[in-house]
Order: sequence, then structure tokens, then C-alpha cells
Amino acid sequence: MYHYNYDSFNDDVSTLIKHTKPYNPDIILAVARGGVTLGHFMANRMDIRALFTLNSIHYDDTKKLETIDIFNIPELGEGKRVLIVDDIVDSGESMVAILNVLKEKFPKNSYKSAVLFYKKKAIYTPDFTCHEAKEWIKFFWD
Repeated sequence: MYHYNYDSFNDDVSTLIKHTKPYNPDIILAVARGGVTLGHFMANRMDIRALFTLNSIHYDDTKKLETIDIFNIPELGEGKRVLIVDDIVDSGESMVAILNVLKEKFPKNSYKSAVLFYKKKAIYTPDFTCHEAKEWIKFFWD
């Protein structure tokens, strides 16, 4: 198990901001719960007031569920550059489902994703990331 601490997180927030800056997002959309801390820090440092969350449930603690429940989808408007942030892309199934729902509901927006960790075996590759996940990660906020 990898213990991900605050200092590493703080450095990674700076890295993700640097990488996402050319995209110039209008909105940061944090996936609750894992992406909320990242979304808050990025929005503060990028001076973006349009910070929203949505909920996605695909895991019960460490157990992957058969379904993906996406709810509390905010009103994003049209023609916006939306940066979706989360702690990890594991299987990638949640991010694919989230993107499908958002593109159907708000087709005039553009979407990019930023995550702290990703797994190479995932069916979705994030647009911006910091680390490949090679073991279970214990985040400091858990």
C-alpha cells in the first residue's frame, strides 16, 4: 500500500495546474468524493470560482460494484471548457460513464480530465495526470 501524503499532493496540484493551464478551463468539476480535495485546491490556485461537484459511485470501500451511479449533476451551461478532476482512474469505467452523461446533457461543452493517479490497464486514459498507480493508494484525506 502506498501512503500518499499532503506534501506529495501539494506538489502534484502544482504539476496538474501547469499541465492544464493551456486548456484554460472555465469550470472545474470534481468527482465526489475522491476528487473534491483536488478540485478545491486547483480552483483556489487557478482563481476559478466555478467549482462544481457530481457524485459517482462505483466502489464500496475497496470492492468494485457492478453498477455506476452518477447523480447530483450540476448545471454547467453551454460552450464551457470543463476540467473533470478526480483522485484516480482505476478501471476507467466511471470516467467513461461520467463523460457520456455530460456529453449527452451538455453537448456544446468541451471536456478534459485531470487525475493524480491512473492505471495503465484502464479503459480510459486521462488527459492530465501525475503518477501511474501500481498498488493500492491510501490518500491522506481518507
